[in-house]
Amino acid sequence: MHDLVIKGARVIDGLGNPEQQVSVAVRDGRIVEIGEITESAAETVDADGRVLCPGVIDTHTHYDAQLTWDSTASPSPSLGVTSVVIGNCGFGIAPCPPHLRETVASNLSVVEGMDLNALVTGIDWGFESFPEYMDFLRTKGVYPNTAVLAGHSVTRTAVMGKEGSERAEPTDSEMAAMKNAVKEALDAGAIGFASSFSPNHMGWKGVPMPSTIASDDEVRALAGLMKGRGHGVFQIASGSRGTVEVMESIAKASGGPAFMTTALTMYNEALPGRAHEILDACAAARGRGNKVYAQVTCQPFSMDFTPANPYPFYSHDAFADIKAAPPEVLTKAYADPSFRDKFRANLAAPKPGGIFYGDWNKVEITLPAEERNMGLLGQTVAQIAKAKGGDPVDAFCDLALDENLETTVVGRFLNAADDGVASILKHESGLVSLSDAGAHLIFMCDAGFATYFLGHWVRDLGTFDLVEGIRRLTSHPAALYGIKDRGRVAVGAYADLLMFDPATVGMSGPTRVNDLPGGGTRTVRAPTGIDAVWVNGAKVFDGAGYVAFAKGPGHVLDSFNASASA
Repeated sequence: MHDLVIKGARVIDGLGNPEQQVSVAVRDGRIVEIGEITESAAETVDADGRVLCPGVIDTHTHYDAQLTWDSTASPSPSLGVTSVVIGNCGFGIAPCPPHLRETVASNLSVVEGMDLNALVTGIDWGFESFPEYMDFLRTKGVYPNTAVLAGHSVTRTAVMGKEGSERAEPTDSEMAAMKNAVKEALDAGAIGFASSFSPNHMGWKGVPMPSTIASDDEVRALAGLMKGRGHGVFQIASGSRGTVEVMESIAKASGGPAFMTTALTMYNEALPGRAHEILDACAAARGRGNKVYAQVTCQPFSMDFTPANPYPFYSHDAFADIKAAPPEVLTKAYADPSFRDKFRANLAAPKPGGIFYGDWNKVEITLPAEERNMGLLGQTVAQIAKAKGGDPVDAFCDLALDENLETTVVGRFLNAADDGVASILKHESGLVSLSDAGAHLIFMCDAGFATYFLGHWVRDLGTFDLVEGIRRLTSHPAALYGIKDRGRVAVGAYADLLMFDPATVGMSGPTRVNDLPGGGTRTVRAPTGIDAVWVNGAKVFDGAGYVAFAKGPGHVLDSFNASASA
């Protein structure tokens, strides 16, 4: 007897093959039969013409901390995701000696826009080493299958303490200890190694995240520990420093694929050809035998923020000494004419790798803090400045001071023009990813990237047909990351499945909920058009909510294939 049979579905296998009208049978967590199924089943689901496809693989998430208190990794499984990769950018939580837990949590709260009280209250530190963290997740259980990257910054902190953010060169013994920690992680089943060069990545009180001050040689040495293992991906928030040339050298050292994560590959109307230049350079590197790719986002890149936490401005030199500063320091800066002049000068000649390039028409007031300013709701900073006959920097700073830094704004910065984004998504060097799910909870929720892709780029615009759109979200990332037997509807594959209505699939707008440990607030989105999600044959989302399990059915992944070329 089968455990589950799904009949009456439009089955799209994720591999690029034409859809079929067939039934799918599942036993012991794997797909065992596809076609006309006569054998009985413990459960039969009538799909009623819905699409049945592989579950989405999200290669760029930050659920490292959340999974210690929330096995569901909410909201990703409700949005069609059945496998996640955590530890991106090198910002994990293992290894972590007990005396450094506060340092790791504090830095994480700033660099990934997380509620510090939620981290302090919620993280269950039932581990110290990376192998212990993997065992902890297995024991606790997870809903989505979870692969973990060994992290550069967390490893540097574990070995060097707070000096990891202060001293660029480790001692020989410190470097040896970092190598041992990364080897230990890889031996324990890490999917690869992650780092960051991004100038936006700052920790508690504005200290640099440790990897951002490390040398290229240090990164190559640590990534090179994957050489000869037959598998191992490298991911980095590359910023402007992590050029394709540098990425190629790291890919050569590691022997595996290297994935760039950078705003430079998002469509920027001010520099419309820049993303393609980078993607073309990645293709040229692969032509030389070095697998370099870019993670690209399919969504407009927008962020909610306040003057008290102006993360999108951090790449500008005017903010160099006040990143993550307390309110009194920011208030003094916003009132200082020299700060304003320096910020204006930065915006007139922005450095590559930043988020905000000075177009104040894309910064909109979404919630004034004072009732007397409600007339500003929906206005851009550029409109406010024009009405006052002044400069946008002055308008922003004046409003910040008037409302005690509590004004909520949204910046719609990059990837805002469909025509420009479409060609990026189609490029052979791009991997549709970059949800940042689990991070920046104060500002945004892009965990529904796949539902947006299926609704906007497949259904509404027709940029991709349904077969190719599903392939790009499933077997394509699985092949590049070496994730075994997932991302496909095929006999022998794990039964990670998504059933949805292509006419209505999508997601809600962002909403705020107070469900983090300690009552912290986060931004979430809800799915539309998703009927069910299965992980290893177990239904985890039924279209309305999560299905309760004593222990989540997801696997902690620790064995991988060699990555395939796109």
